[in-house]
Amino acid sequence: MATDPDEADGPAPAGASDPTRPLRTGRRPPLEDVGSDPDYRFTLANERTFLAWIRTSLALIAGGVALVQFGDALGPRPIRLALGILLIALAGTLAALSHHRWAAGERAMRLGESLPRNRVSVILGYALAAVAVVVLVVLILGRG
Repeated sequence: MATDPDEADGPAPAGASDPTRPLRTGRRPPLEDVGSDPDYRFTLANERTFLAWIRTSLALIAGGVALVQFGDALGPRPIRLALGILLIALAGTLAALSHHRWAAGERAMRLGESLPRNRVSVILGYALAAVAVVVLVVLILGRG
């Protein structure tokens, strides 16, 4: 049994040693409190990858808006609207998943673990393939 009253309940939760930080319960500790700082080159490479996913999200948003607003030759407005909404929803999902992927990669590097598998590219690849098939079908049927 511990005799020191500060150690009686086990180790202090993350952030407890810093009085300026509120205690976080039921959550992972902030990245800066996990493991040790990795080589800055790896951190910057992880950040560049995150920014590339964000640029891809912005391009999908632009493509969705362009399809709806300027794609008159691609078929009726309801089909263009559905495809545009799908592209914009995919962009929002990609942006959210890219932050999760960045944080998971940063956490793994700080802990000296293997990088997590990349499921974001699988989702993006299949979703864009589905959009491409629908666009091809609309173009072929529209020309008939």
